[in-house]
Amino acid sequence: MHRQRFDATDALKERIRAIAAGDLEAAVPRPASTVVLLRDGATGPEVYLLLRHRGMAFAAGVHVFPGGGVDARDAEPLPGWHGPDAAWWGEHLGCDAASAHALVVAAVRETFEESGVLLAGTDGSHVVPDTTGEEWEAHRLALVDHDQSLAQVLSAHDLVLRADLLSPWAHWITPEVEPRRYDTFFFVAALPEGQRTRDVSTESEQVRWIPLAEVDGDLAMMPPTRITCEQLGAHASVADARTAAVGRPVPVVAPRMVLESDDVYLVRDEVQEER
Repeated sequence: MHRQRFDATDALKERIRAIAAGDLEAAVPRPASTVVLLRDGATGPEVYLLLRHRGMAFAAGVHVFPGGGVDARDAEPLPGWHGPDAAWWGEHLGCDAASAHALVVAAVRETFEESGVLLAGTDGSHVVPDTTGEEWEAHRLALVDHDQSLAQVLSAHDLVLRADLLSPWAHWITPEVEPRRYDTFFFVAALPEGQRTRDVSTESEQVRWIPLAEVDGDLAMMPPTRITCEQLGAHASVADARTAAVGRPVPVVAPRMVLESDDVYLVRDEVQEER
């Protein structure tokens, strides 16, 4: 068990008391996907991070990976899918195949929306080499505005989703006391050859590539992001990190906030459940 003192507002302390007393019902966590996008650098793997605007309702002013909530579009059938099928993903993520399909699609869609990187190709040996043109930007904006689904974008270019470019890594659930909660699955992916990230997210004020070895306490992050960076930073290359993900159990981590006297502690059990 990991236990850490947490600087909490008076409002959050009141929520902890109300939920503990049964006077307030915890929000239901929304399924979400986030992708740890990596590339090899001079000193080891580098990670792509977005610094969220300080006025955001969730995770304001902290560095995050590209990602977001699953929505109805992500359940649509795709024109093609290369790599482990939805049943395989369901087994490794601990959910049914339909939910796994939506989580993987959301991971690819959110990565494209927030970084311009598209994990898709014409077949299993090909990845889109460049997504910086006007047509691709129009598709990206249509996804952001919910005017198109990822299935429609892929169909327009005769592409298949490259599920084999993703690896499952972690599963975190937002503490019950938070008014906005997410049931988030973390995936790892390498930046495809020829593609480059772009500062396109409207939810962030800055984006950056940073060596995992330089991620420290001075960089504002939520615990799931920091711990994931620490875990992946133990590997010398992106290939090593992706190899480590093969067969790796995906534990469910559900931190709790507890109030003792007037101090709040974030409590994280080692493993809640293993797949």
